[in-house]
Amino acid sequence: MRKSNSVPAARKPGKKPLSKAERRAETTEQILDEAEYLFSKHGLYGVTLKDVAQRAGVHHTLVNYYFDDKDTLFEAVFERRAEVTRELRMKALEEYEKANEDNLTVEGALHTFLDTDLNLYGAGGEGWRNYGALASQVANTPEWGAKLMDKNFDPVVLKLVDIINRALPDANKVDIFWGYHFVSGALLLTLARTGRIDKLSDGLCQSEDFEAVKQRMADFMAAGFKAICT
Repeated sequence: MRKSNSVPAARKPGKKPLSKAERRAETTEQILDEAEYLFSKHGLYGVTLKDVAQRAGVHHTLVNYYFDDKDTLFEAVFERRAEVTRELRMKALEEYEKANEDNLTVEGALHTFLDTDLNLYGAGGEGWRNYGALASQVANTPEWGAKLMDKNFDPVVLKLVDIINRALPDANKVDIFWGYHFVSGALLLTLARTGRIDKLSDGLCQSEDFEAVKQRMADFMAAGFKAICT
């Protein structure tokens, strides 16, 4: 059984005991961490609440106490980090927009949007990498995944589209939305870390190398936008 990264080290003697609310928060985070790991590997339908409880080292009734059912748990797992990445990217785009109001560029907008996310997933440890794989699954599940993506990411995506539209004022907006569609696909494939690029390139490229992706993706995609929009 893997020890959760969210569980703190043993408390020093004499330290004030945790309150009931603090214990609940710790346990909730532990459950979310372990559920995130399992969902990222096996998907929504390949995991049971008992699986999560066993991995978290708690009784399955405790998981049921905190989360009504598996769907509720899955949504909580997804939205926990979605809020973080959404707010970071929105803040970065707003700052870029303010600093470059008269000189917006496709490259600048894409670097802001993509690099902020790649930095987070690259440096955020195992939890963020698990979440990247999970987000890729969700985005590619039309039956219910699209609703989660819409709910959590539409505002920041539309902010990016608006900035690119102003950077390319003569572009057909249809082309800009298709351009974002291609950007999204490349980003999600990167976050999935399937290992396919490793095999295709005979080790020249590594799925784990987010820095290499960051050096190339925004500029590559900017060239694509200009090719179809101008």
